[in-house]
Amino acid sequence: MTKERLEAFSDGVMAVAITIMVLDMKVPAGVDLRALASDAPVFVAYALSFTNVGIFWTNHHHMLRVSKHIDGRVLWANLFLLFWITLIPFEVRWVDDTHLASLPTAGYGAILVMCALGYLVLERALIAVNGQDSELATAIGGRTKEYLSLALYIAGAGLAFFRPWIAVALYIAVAIMWFVPDRRIESRLKA
Repeated sequence: MTKERLEAFSDGVMAVAITIMVLDMKVPAGVDLRALASDAPVFVAYALSFTNVGIFWTNHHHMLRVSKHIDGRVLWANLFLLFWITLIPFEVRWVDDTHLASLPTAGYGAILVMCALGYLVLERALIAVNGQDSELATAIGGRTKEYLSLALYIAGAGLAFFRPWIAVALYIAVAIMWFVPDRRIESRLKA
């Protein structure tokens, strides 16, 4: 299998996840701004989840662009990441249906933890097959941002049992950190 085929498959899976999220959104019950405002939490949940899937997609794309080779480990690591990403639409619906209840909000954080771990596993698999001196390994360098994201997701999942809004704030903080694609890899793509 070529890395282009892996990337195309991954693009399709992430596109389906986003599509499911938008199809799950319901039209407001009324015709005025109050009806729209009452659905604001649904839109916020969708926007955060769309952003999270988009962040994983853009960084996934950049990782593959600077990688030359893939192998079976990469394929399985990629599937592991995609599995967790495809659970985001289910979890968003549960968070919304329960009005930000503790367990669903913690579950959302747990899925983000697993997505982050999946990303790290894929990153390591790509470096293993491409070498420690590869463009990807050189671009990544330290993993401070990755580990900080993971810590914030874990903290959010735990805090969701006490203050769900704080958990959501942490999830948003991580999204803001990653909103711009990984500059370490971006600089390699421009070179």
